[in-house]
Amino acid sequence: MKIQIINGPNLNLLGKREPDVYGNTSFDSYLLSLRKNYPNIAIEYFQSNIEGELIDKIHETGFTFDGIILNAGAYTHTSIALHDAIKAITTPVIEVHISNVHAREAFRHESKISAVCKGIIAGFGMDSYRLAVESFTPISPKRDFAIA
Repeated sequence: MKIQIINGPNLNLLGKREPDVYGNTSFDSYLLSLRKNYPNIAIEYFQSNIEGELIDKIHETGFTFDGIILNAGAYTHTSIALHDAIKAITTPVIEVHISNVHAREAFRHESKISAVCKGIIAGFGMDSYRLAVESFTPISPKRDFAIA
């Protein structure tokens, strides 16, 4: 099984950016734990602050991977282009948010991509990504999941 994680703008700053909202863990640290706990799943990772690069990665993986986990960051609320890219591919996409976007500013309550995603996971911190991985497979983690 192959899963592509795609993170959008400002998510390269996880662990540094607004720790009260996003936590203190870098995504690289979390990704190591995720891969260690799901050794039978190839988990690829891509991050960009550029909308067109996110679209290119969706196009590149959207016909050959088993699943895409997408945290589009602020583009979630603005990008018709991401909506159209997801709609154009055959690989299912799970929309992920670290924070509960509905408990935040009103502009974060609307998603332009939700309607074309298989599902949405929000508000579980970094574990939102783990829950998305588990949504693609009944495989249990190698052991109890904990961030190292």
